[in-house]
Amino acid sequence: PITMGLLLQSLFLLLLLLLLDSCLHPAAAFPKGCYPSEEEGLKTFRCSNAQLTEVPRDIPNDTNKLYLDSNQIPFLPRDAFRDLPLLLELDLSHNAIARIESGAFQGLAEHLRSLDLSSNRLVSVSKDTFSNLKAKVNLSNNPWRCDCRLQELIRAVELAADSSGGIVCDSSAQEEHVGKAFLQVIADTDFCNVYKKTTDIAMLVTMFGWFAMVISYLVYYVRQNQEDARRHLEYLKSLPSKQRRSEESSTISTVV
Repeated sequence: PITMGLLLQSLFLLLLLLLLDSCLHPAAAFPKGCYPSEEEGLKTFRCSNAQLTEVPRDIPNDTNKLYLDSNQIPFLPRDAFRDLPLLLELDLSHNAIARIESGAFQGLAEHLRSLDLSSNRLVSVSKDTFSNLKAKVNLSNNPWRCDCRLQELIRAVELAADSSGGIVCDSSAQEEHVGKAFLQVIADTDFCNVYKKTTDIAMLVTMFGWFAMVISYLVYYVRQNQEDARRHLEYLKSLPSKQRRSEESSTISTVV
């Protein structure tokens, strides 16, 4: 009986220790459809087809490869990946991303080598969004608006191999560019130079308008004074000779 009692007491203590350990070190609660793994010696976190509408917050901070593809994420907020300093590859393809806030990729500049944003809803993105990133970026299959902003973006990033042909003009100021690969279009058209010329012409037109207004006012002012002088002379002529001389003298004195 004593031995049985000690055995039961030991089992009770063991269960208590296990319970305390589980409370102090709870299992990671990953979003539904997400799971960690290891691929080719790299720590990977997969959330493909997980019906996500935002970037998960509970991603292990030692993750090297992150797959968030084939979800419904609409935008990337600032510091979305700030706590992932070891991230090498980031796949955001086949989402609904239409907006990327400045600083969304902050903290990834040193290590990130691959960024996939293909098959989203990007129309226009500032080049500053990818500031200091050394990663090869896939921007294909998005409804891009071909303009100076896109031209600056393309020049600021390193495109992933064989992805440039997928950057196609979905809209443009010039209808003939729609449906064409952007790199093909900018081979003949410098959007930023066209924009600069348009701005310069607008400034010249504005300056000419102001100059014309000033000239018109001066002409009006001179003519009005001439008309006033003519009326005054006619008035003087209508006066008796003595009074007219006095008025003329007064006028001359005033002019002098």
